[in-house]
Amino acid sequence: MPLLGGVRPPIAALLCALLAVAAFTALGLGTVHEQDVPQALRDAERRIAEDAADSVGTAIDTRAAAVRHAAASDAPAGSRTPAALLRSLLPTGHPAGGGVLLDPHTGRPLATSGETVPLTGVDVPALMRSGSAKIAPRLVLSSRGEPRLLLFARVAAPAPGAKQDENNDQTGDQTGDLRADRNDEENELLLVVSEKLAAPAVYGVGRTGQLVDRDGKVLATAVTPGTAPAIRTDHRALPAAATNAATAANAGPHTGDVSGSVVGDGHDGLRGVTGWASVAAADGKGDTSGLGLTVLTLREVPPAKEGADHTWFALVAAGGLVLIAVLVTLVLWGGMQRALLRLHLSAARLARAAGHIPMAGEELARPVPVVAFGELGRVGRALESIRRQLLGETGPKPVRPVRHRPGVRALVLVCALVIAAWGMPLLFLLNRVPVAEAVPQATVADQQARTEAAADRVRRSLGRSCTDLAAAASALSGAPRERATEVLRRAHADHPTFRSLYVVDRTGAIVLRVGKQPLRTLDHAPSGEGIAQVNTSGPIPAIAAYAQVPAARKAKDAQGARDTKDTGDAAPAVVVAEIGVNALNSLVARDGLGSVWLTDERHRVLAASVGFQAFQALPHRGLTRLVARTEAAPGSTGTPAAAVLRAGAAPGDGPSVAAAAPLAQKGPIAGLGWRVVSAEPAAALKLAAFQLQARTMLAGLLALSVGIACLGWLHIVVVRPLRAVTRCAEQLAGGDRRTVLYPVHHDECGSVTRSLELLRQALVDRDRGGGSAYVATVPAPSFQRGGPPQQ
Repeated sequence: MPLLGGVRPPIAALLCALLAVAAFTALGLGTVHEQDVPQALRDAERRIAEDAADSVGTAIDTRAAAVRHAAASDAPAGSRTPAALLRSLLPTGHPAGGGVLLDPHTGRPLATSGETVPLTGVDVPALMRSGSAKIAPRLVLSSRGEPRLLLFARVAAPAPGAKQDENNDQTGDQTGDLRADRNDEENELLLVVSEKLAAPAVYGVGRTGQLVDRDGKVLATAVTPGTAPAIRTDHRALPAAATNAATAANAGPHTGDVSGSVVGDGHDGLRGVTGWASVAAADGKGDTSGLGLTVLTLREVPPAKEGADHTWFALVAAGGLVLIAVLVTLVLWGGMQRALLRLHLSAARLARAAGHIPMAGEELARPVPVVAFGELGRVGRALESIRRQLLGETGPKPVRPVRHRPGVRALVLVCALVIAAWGMPLLFLLNRVPVAEAVPQATVADQQARTEAAADRVRRSLGRSCTDLAAAASALSGAPRERATEVLRRAHADHPTFRSLYVVDRTGAIVLRVGKQPLRTLDHAPSGEGIAQVNTSGPIPAIAAYAQVPAARKAKDAQGARDTKDTGDAAPAVVVAEIGVNALNSLVARDGLGSVWLTDERHRVLAASVGFQAFQALPHRGLTRLVARTEAAPGSTGTPAAAVLRAGAAPGDGPSVAAAAPLAQKGPIAGLGWRVVSAEPAAALKLAAFQLQARTMLAGLLALSVGIACLGWLHIVVVRPLRAVTRCAEQLAGGDRRTVLYPVHHDECGSVTRSLELLRQALVDRDRGGGSAYVATVPAPSFQRGGPPQQ
């Protein structure tokens, strides 16, 4: 009967697995090389460019939406002329360079404001006939060759009324009142706003940011404070990066990368690292998708010191494991496999001899070879005793208690210890570098720069909330309740970050609300506008933006007087927008920045990119001390800080690179004392030291795993059954004829058990026959549990 499984598969699997781990050690550790510019710095520069591109894209989308929102708003009274209408659409303080209202049929300017709007190449009738509610912005050049961003919006002209006094005609406009004989389509005008392109917001000393078009032409440049003038903005890598970015952006969001980084040539002992990112939205939609803008960031860093070559260590470690694999295999083969196979053959020979087959006497005359080691030796000696009993030379002898001596289990344990002697140092000791030395200072600075960018993203969002809320508050001035409700509904729909929008009177009572029920309202009606932290405890942080409603204007007509009486004297005092925590969570979350938290002035968490409980403390004291370093003297907002910490954001993360930055340096948000804190596990950085450490630990872990798995397999299928067979053989040799032996497995131990059962039956028949040494042929017992062998 063929043997299935047994001792050979685990030993063979152990040899193959250890050789595979040795190959991984040689290739995995030998291919780790120190780079003059680590991959971590390249990735960080790429992500910094992505942050800057996201800031530029958000600013453009916000301005385009603001222009469309202003165009869609109801025109105020007294704006029946194009000039007055344009002034209402471009309020004082608007950052636009110029604005113009165009006739939809001829493209002729009806009113202008500010600088001349460059309209070369703009087909106004075609744009108006397109039927699209949103007209995408365009990038053009002014008459002086300066880049300008054109924002478009459809404007519904006010219904014609009584003719104005000619003295009220503004700015010498020659068109007079809008003609009453036009239909609705003819009363729709085109608003074009020209704006300068703002330079991308970049952070980090020594970094330069550039905004380029699809041809690689620089449109705007930003230099961070402290950057040396010697940094070359015409780096040779910039045109290539711009071309690659523009090609990827123009090809579509799903056909290529939209960000990357390149390393330039050396210059005065420095290497330039350039990151690039497309301003276009990732989904190919939005106002920036067709502009072909790209943000480039450049920073020159000192090359890393050339580290040691790890090839020699990899070869030595792999060679040592190969030697251990061969040694362990030879020990297991000689001490277990070979002896067990010989025992299996000897037991089968005695079982055949006990069945009166031809040449049985010669078979029984041959002694059983006995090895002097553990259970295998004990089984061999028991078989030899049974052979002598079959020949009638001796009788059963009582089994002596066996002292605890090394056996096959000790052999397996020794092999495991030998493998562990190779794997444990790799897992816990070798190739360990202090984190403070392994992390370049430039990487710490990049973490701080990205944290500042995250703070800027939150600050801009809160600032836009205040600005838009102030505009809504102005629209509420003197408006009747129905009109005020509509203003609030429109503001709530335009701002997904607003969880609730409500108005409180001077006593703090809510007089009008849209959206969800506020988590907690303001205790009193504040003055001015700003951001407030409403609660300091509870399950959800309550954060609100507020703006004072201006006093209602006196109206001349009777209906206007009644409206003023109804809404002016008892006018609501403050409009409040409760900002949802989920919106803040999405603002601080950023790929490659690790765990990010938004904390209040007491260093308690208000929002985070990871799960958190409201107002909980930061994960460990290292982060709290880092945040304390950003604080300064009373009246100032402090400065950003970064450091390498021994603990990460969660238990077991290990060392991390952390940074903290104040949310705002000035303005109403600065008084909140909020901070943005980030922590990235050092092991996640693509640095050669951490890669070598991770692969070294992985090699040790693999060796331990395969050693435990294969030796455990060997213990289950060989050692444990062999110990049971040893007890059965010794009991049979000692005179136990009643215990029936049942083979369980089709392997060597099962074969020995089957042979012992045949020998037991032979001894029973011999005892019944009065001492005959040979018995009739005994059929093989069934390999089944739970029943006696079939006779």
